[in-house]
Amino acid sequence: MSVPHKAELSLLDHEDGQLIAKTHHPAIHDLTREELQDMRTRLRALRDRERTLLRQKLREIRGKAEARGTSFPGTADQPAKRKQVFANALKRVNSEFSRLRKIEGRQAMTESAKRALALRKSGEEFARPANSPTAGKGARAIPSKRGKSHIAGSRIGSTSQATRKAQAAKDKRG
Repeated sequence: MSVPHKAELSLLDHEDGQLIAKTHHPAIHDLTREELQDMRTRLRALRDRERTLLRQKLREIRGKAEARGTSFPGTADQPAKRKQVFANALKRVNSEFSRLRKIEGRQAMTESAKRALALRKSGEEFARPANSPTAGKGARAIPSKRGKSHIAGSRIGSTSQATRKAQAAKDKRG
């Protein structure tokens, strides 16, 4: 479920809020690939930290672990919501990465198509080998390594025929 931008900012401190603000619609398109990569690593680290805090808090509630430190800072009272904010921002950055990758692929395909069209229009003929008959002996016959069959041709299939007749007789008896 998406979280409104103002609700995100209310969960975060100023520094994290500025980072998250860069992942929203108009601002994210102005970032370069390197800036997006840097932002991706920072968001992953923040999300992982919040996940760790959330797991620790849940262990404390269940009584499986003791409290870490004296208390959580004021902005970490809702680690699940903060983790969700960072995960959503990471999702936006990843989708921007895939959008940029598609644009670059489309541009590369267009450039190669234009290059191919220019080569074709330039009229250069490619030399193909002549299709004329050549002297040669052709394919050699390879003798079979299998031995001769010792079963007479009249006997081939007689076993299956005998089985068929025996089954028919058995079926007829009922």
